[in-house]
Amino acid sequence: MSTQVRRPPVMSDVAARAGVSHQTVSRVLNTPELVRPETQERVRAAIKELGYRRNLSARALATSRTRMIGVINPSIRRLGPSHTTMAIQEAARQAGYATISASAEDTAANPHETLDFFLSLAVEGVVVVAPTTDIAEATLGLAGSLPIVIIAAGLAVEQPFHLVAVDHERGAHDATRHLIDLGHRDIVHVAGPENWFDARARVAGWRAALQEAGLPVPEVVPGGWDASQGYEAMQEVLRRPTLPTAVFAANDLLALGVIRALHEAGVRIPEDVAVVGYDDVAGSDYYHPPLTTVRQPFDEVGRQAIEVLLAVIDGEDPAEILSRPELVVRESSGGPR
Repeated sequence: MSTQVRRPPVMSDVAARAGVSHQTVSRVLNTPELVRPETQERVRAAIKELGYRRNLSARALATSRTRMIGVINPSIRRLGPSHTTMAIQEAARQAGYATISASAEDTAANPHETLDFFLSLAVEGVVVVAPTTDIAEATLGLAGSLPIVIIAAGLAVEQPFHLVAVDHERGAHDATRHLIDLGHRDIVHVAGPENWFDARARVAGWRAALQEAGLPVPEVVPGGWDASQGYEAMQEVLRRPTLPTAVFAANDLLALGVIRALHEAGVRIPEDVAVVGYDDVAGSDYYHPPLTTVRQPFDEVGRQAIEVLLAVIDGEDPAEILSRPELVVRESSGGPR
């Protein structure tokens, strides 16, 4: 007794169910902006009813495109790189591409091995999440072989690379300017690691805002990215003869440590010292007091990185893109004592 195996639905089945042509189904899947909304709705309803799935292997053979993108990202578990990587993966998926990841640390150790790995899988291009100088330098080993987009703040990029970044210098400038506008004149900065592009850009933005306002620029307070480092940095500041009226921390975890140290010393926030962070991490609105911070546009950066890479793959030469972060004002900032 033979058993008949039901074949999976194909594009012509979707076309028949929706009452449109095969070409219209293809346009809905690939260039929906060319199809009327009501037609799109009928086609997508048919896709859902039939359980249709695109055959990417067949598409790759027909178009000589694999619909695969390589992503190089650091293995360190930090908010910026991890959120950026997730945003890239989601943006690629929405564009009909799969992503294949490689460790930035492995790439730094042997860039040619990473390149061979990507080439063996016929990826069409690579997005590099490069928060640090060593990761950016490792990317040079991939030069000239594949279209490459680098996500890094404050990196001078030349062909064949293309840059997408958050304007962290502007974000830090906005945060510092906010404190200046409130009347603060003594604003210290607890910085991130020196080898991180983001940290360098935030120092530059803080310094520029103070200089533009004709205010003294104090020494940067070394920090890091962790709450414990913010706590230790603020303890060092508390040992000074006079307290600053405001602290701008390079990220929200540093700000959390700063706030803990101030609370323990009996210093009121923001009445005695205002505190501003950076990143707008989940829960920063529940700090005590709720934290004024700078929100990063992770989803926007991921989408832009994929858009730029696909443009490069198609032979275009897109311009550098800088996304502006957003100042989020809460209760931890205020006027000086």
